[in-house]
Amino acid sequence: MNFQKVKLGTGLYFVATPIGAARDITLRALDVLASADMIAAEDTRSLRRLMEIHGVPLEGRRILAYHDHSGAGARGKILDALKEGKSVAYASEAGMPLIADPGYDLGRQAAEAGQMVTCAPGPSAALMALTLAGLPTDAFFFAGFLPNASGARRTRIETLRDVPGTLVFYESPKRVASCLSDLAEVLGENRQAAMCRELTKKFEEVRRGSLAELAEELASQTVKGEIVLLVDRGASETVNDSDIEEALIRALETHSVRDAADLVSQMYKLPRRPIYQKALKLGKG
Repeated sequence: MNFQKVKLGTGLYFVATPIGAARDITLRALDVLASADMIAAEDTRSLRRLMEIHGVPLEGRRILAYHDHSGAGARGKILDALKEGKSVAYASEAGMPLIADPGYDLGRQAAEAGQMVTCAPGPSAALMALTLAGLPTDAFFFAGFLPNASGARRTRIETLRDVPGTLVFYESPKRVASCLSDLAEVLGENRQAAMCRELTKKFEEVRRGSLAELAEELASQTVKGEIVLLVDRGASETVNDSDIEEALIRALETHSVRDAADLVSQMYKLPRRPIYQKALKLGKG
């Protein structure tokens, strides 16, 4: 691929890098890497290798390490460079910066300092997985990595039960089987799901099925590579007036009108006001 050296204005340029196949880099990303006054990266070795593959020279620039453990010191050097009027390119190890990767504090502080912040967009494992999973894409929720411990993981999953969109998680191959088991237990065994592994790489794989099916498959298998898990939204229950009226009649036997309305509205996850009006009529009757 041919890159161009261009004059970059002062500012922070987030650069998306390939999630697997090196040729997924964009021409604009190469231009920014070739032209920035300063380069920073989550993983300096992987970015240096990527630049070598595409023939982008460093020309005396060193790549500054900026990751979860480099702290405020590295961030301060980048902010100082911006104050000096320099252009700074920052790349995470793979994919779009800040998506389950470092960079949030850097971008926020640069913007608060009045610096220009922009991005050369590119590959994203979450979005590619959504494209391949065969699940609804009209709405989705990216939940990143779930907690390692099963108890904390189930608690977190419970908070996502009623999200009205496809759930997207990143997961370790060492934990994927136990994670699927917890998802099945909390969200229901029949929820449809997909496991996307090693996207854009030689052994790319997509498995589709119910949470129970995928959990059973992976319980006896060892998998490797980067994994994205996707889970369909829960099915909406059909609630008719007779269901609501019957529930209110039962609730009114032991509760006040107000409490019965609260109870039934929470039970069916419906607005309280119309249920309260119905409870008032039933209570008078």
